[in-house]
Amino acid sequence: MLDRIEKLFIDVATAAIILLALMIFADVIALNLFNASVPDAVIIVRELMVLAIIMPLAAATTQRAHISVEFLTNMLPSKVVEYFVIFGTLFGVFALTPLIYSGGKELMHQINTGSAFYGDLNLPQWPGRLAFVIGVSLCWLRLLVMALADIRTVWRGETLDFEPTGH
Repeated sequence: MLDRIEKLFIDVATAAIILLALMIFADVIALNLFNASVPDAVIIVRELMVLAIIMPLAAATTQRAHISVEFLTNMLPSKVVEYFVIFGTLFGVFALTPLIYSGGKELMHQINTGSAFYGDLNLPQWPGRLAFVIGVSLCWLRLLVMALADIRTVWRGETLDFEPTGH
């Protein structure tokens, strides 16, 4: 189930990137040819950036494709490295918790006040906040599932596969 949601979020991020490119292209053309800009282009681009960055976080987490520094851990026994991997995953769970709380609090504030961006279109602020909370929450859930699976694997005495999986 999580895999399907992550795939959907990757598709949303891909669509956001395409829309970003089209929006920037349209704004540049409008500025240069018609001496006018696309209404609220800066706001729309900023909100699409949230989708493009946050939505694929859970999928990157699943593939263990985050940046890692291994020069020290390469000198350690693999069992010790496995515990570091579990620690890092649990640390990610705890690090994302206040972000989810704060993002949820901000989302509720935006919904309750009906805040909108200043601009020609008066776009509401809550959709970007909602995308942030959903994306980070899915990443948190994926980290939790991975941590539990990694702990179970180590407790069984099996070798933990902590190398990045790519396509």
